[in-house]
Amino acid sequence: MIRPEEVYRIGRLGKAHGVKGEVSFQFEDDIFDRMDADYLVLDMDGILVPFFMEEYRFRSDSLALVKFCDVNSQERASELTGCDVFFPRALVEEDDDQLSLASLVGFDIVEADNNKKVGVITAIDDSTANVLFELEDGRLIPATDNLITEINTKERTIKMEIPEGLLEL
Repeated sequence: MIRPEEVYRIGRLGKAHGVKGEVSFQFEDDIFDRMDADYLVLDMDGILVPFFMEEYRFRSDSLALVKFCDVNSQERASELTGCDVFFPRALVEEDDDQLSLASLVGFDIVEADNNKKVGVITAIDDSTANVLFELEDGRLIPATDNLITEINTKERTIKMEIPEGLLEL
């Protein structure tokens, strides 16, 4: 059984496309194209289920058409509409160079100088040029390479040199 902490959300399936079982996939992270993955994980009524990809093609920089194995009709593809799509963390953690921002959701932020836990990343705000980690208490921390000193995928922590006073804002 796939557990929620073993995957991270990369998008959502849209409506069926054509009659041969393709479905539109609105993605926020193209990690499935950058990493060698045979499958994606779909949330089917609260159960995480792996679906093997037969093929996919990009329609834009945030939309792809995906054909899953054993999904061979428009009716079957329509059953997948609205499912959240997840990617296995284990595949990303094998290659730290391929880490994406979305894969960092759920990581702990730790102060580099005293190893004190600051909080857990619940979302990534990339709506502006300055990307921010959003913590569970609503605080925002800049997600800049200048502040990050270490990312440990095994312990799911990010050590940061946080400027004095930033956490009090």
